[in-house]
Amino acid sequence: MSKVPMTVVGAEQLRKELELLKFDRRPKITEAIASARELGDLKENAEYHAAREDQGICEARIRDIEGKLSNAQIIDVTKIENTGRVIFGTTVTILNVETDAEVKYRIVGDDEADIKQNLISVNSPIARGLIGKNEGDEVSITTPGGLTDYEIIAVEYI
Repeated sequence: MSKVPMTVVGAEQLRKELELLKFDRRPKITEAIASARELGDLKENAEYHAAREDQGICEARIRDIEGKLSNAQIIDVTKIENTGRVIFGTTVTILNVETDAEVKYRIVGDDEADIKQNLISVNSPIARGLIGKNEGDEVSITTPGGLTDYEIIAVEYI
């Protein structure tokens, strides 16, 4: 399986979630199953079935996170010399040439993307249009809203 790029922050968040699932949620679900079993007939025991469903969801998420971490290529841009080139993990400030609207995005892995926090996926149209470009470059990016021209104002390796 190919490696998937991930920031240090994204990997740490997944590790924390994995620890929470394994050492907090999993034992609580096990206790809930044991308590529900004591109530008697399992065929009509809603608490038992709900706890078993929770267990399945929890175990699936654990497997998912472990798989993502095992295939992650963790990239720490703070250890890379800032050349002004847009790469995975950099924070880029761009200016919409037409509207003069300025926005700052951090290019992250698919699992870390959150547009509300200005974290965009490396596979998004804007990130694909910016990767490989340099500070000061003007780029035309095809977005769902159409073709938009941007100027790269700053590239930060933070």
